[in-house]
Amino acid sequence: MNILVIRFRQMGDMILATAMTNALRQAFPDACIDVVLNKRIAPLFEGHRSIDNIITFTDEERHNFRRYLIKVWKTVHTKRYDAIIDMRSTINTLPFTLFSLRTPFRAGIRKPYTRLLFNHMPKGCKHDEPMMEHNFKLILPLLPEGGKGIKHNRFTLDITDSEKEEFRTMMLEKGIDFSRPIMIAGVTAKLENKTWDKQRMAETLKMLHREFPQCQMIFNYAPGKEEENAREIWHMLGADKDIHMDIQAKSPRQLAAMASLSTFYFGNEGGARHIVHAMQRPSFVICSPIASKRTWLPEDDEIPTEGISPADIIDAASLRDMDAAARYDAITVGIVYPRLLAFCKKLGI
Repeated sequence: MNILVIRFRQMGDMILATAMTNALRQAFPDACIDVVLNKRIAPLFEGHRSIDNIITFTDEERHNFRRYLIKVWKTVHTKRYDAIIDMRSTINTLPFTLFSLRTPFRAGIRKPYTRLLFNHMPKGCKHDEPMMEHNFKLILPLLPEGGKGIKHNRFTLDITDSEKEEFRTMMLEKGIDFSRPIMIAGVTAKLENKTWDKQRMAETLKMLHREFPQCQMIFNYAPGKEEENAREIWHMLGADKDIHMDIQAKSPRQLAAMASLSTFYFGNEGGARHIVHAMQRPSFVICSPIASKRTWLPEDDEIPTEGISPADIIDAASLRDMDAAARYDAITVGIVYPRLLAFCKKLGI
């Protein structure tokens, strides 16, 4: 069986989508599973256990209509696919199915313009619906016995031993002691509306470090504004020798290697946390007011995952009358720290 999965989006979206490709691999161990991705995020998924081939599109190819259509046509005619799964089903992704109408199983999201192309069309992700459950609905009719016994909530990444060892060596050189707990701290984020207040983050980390002086912290950030904000928080904490600003993952694969060598993650919800979870590490996150905690945080009995969102604190009627800033303001240190403390004790930090 040949299966084509189309997932143009951001890195975090595709990380979550690996739960679906893992389910396909479990159901069809001998299938060839190809995945269409934006080229900039493709390296993270190289060598993945449930992806046989990665087909990449650059931004230039996607925005040049003629080049895009030619490449899509070649993609679906170079190999005959038994199933096409268009995970977003936008106008831009429809040509994959349009050029392959003989494919027996064609799954996409139910939209006014998709009815003539797909033969399986679940509705779009509902508010507070777990994203992995939503993704799983796309492949349910394809699975034997309606997916009974197929695990659908475990997303993964695969990093080589040499990549892990190389990053471990760098961490040792920077002073990390692997006999002590290591926390990755997501103190900042790319978007302001997905970033918890710096003062509150610093205060929470200071209290945590006081309670668990044995726990080493590694700040994770991207260059530019994120680094500026992270460094500001680092200085608020007194530039402590056990709080590291200088262990920087230069790529998502390096971040995955770092995660595999760490104990847990605390910080803002986003792609970095998805990577940490994909490497089977626990996390405690602060969710932005514009995202549903239930949608984006996986329910996984084997990997402890907890978070706080404004919806945990404020009733639905009041939330509707508040802007994003006011919602974030409701997440105080007094609310976050006791829960984080209990989480750390549960992990045995």
